[in-house]
Amino acid sequence: MALKYRFNLKDIKLEDFKVYLVAMFKGILPKKKIKNIDDLRQFIQQKSAWVSQVTLYNYLKTRMGTKWVLHFDDEKFLTSINTAKWNIYAISLQDLSFYTISYLYVFYNYKETDKASEIYNNILNKELENGMPAEIVDEARISFKKRLDQIKWEEYYKSWPFNESALALYNWAPVANELKTLDRKIVLNSMILKWDNIKEEFSKLIKI
Repeated sequence: MALKYRFNLKDIKLEDFKVYLVAMFKGILPKKKIKNIDDLRQFIQQKSAWVSQVTLYNYLKTRMGTKWVLHFDDEKFLTSINTAKWNIYAISLQDLSFYTISYLYVFYNYKETDKASEIYNNILNKELENGMPAEIVDEARISFKKRLDQIKWEEYYKSWPFNESALALYNWAPVANELKTLDRKIVLNSMILKWDNIKEEFSKLIKI
């Protein structure tokens, strides 16, 4: 899975760039058509992982400069990064699940909106096996249910569908608050722009 890579304190530079470069590489791999619910689930998982990883590490790299990997010698900071990674990913999964089902609902008359919950929970169940903390999974299920209860499928895809994941990046990134305040617009836009690419890709992959 895209989020299985971990930083290794004994070999920090190798593992750090492994996470970052693998995520970047996966973003340019050949794309396959989305033909069924399993393809959709795979698309949601992979793209959510890619967006959350790349935006988080790009932000940290930008803020820390050329010697950013040296900061990972701090185990407390490393824990903060992993916590941020999983939380941003959990919300990214929600946003993309809601967006894709909403888009299909409007443009392809897809009425099986219950699949959004099925897809989300299936992905979380598998990520538990990959080390996603149980407490984050539990909180993610609760927040997903709250959002699901309020969603309007005919409108979601066009009403700031990725705002929550952009805010998650801003809120969870382990950067000093005074610096994040200065970066707010840039950070939010960086994720929205990544999602714009995913939206365009999705519209192409579902065409027959």
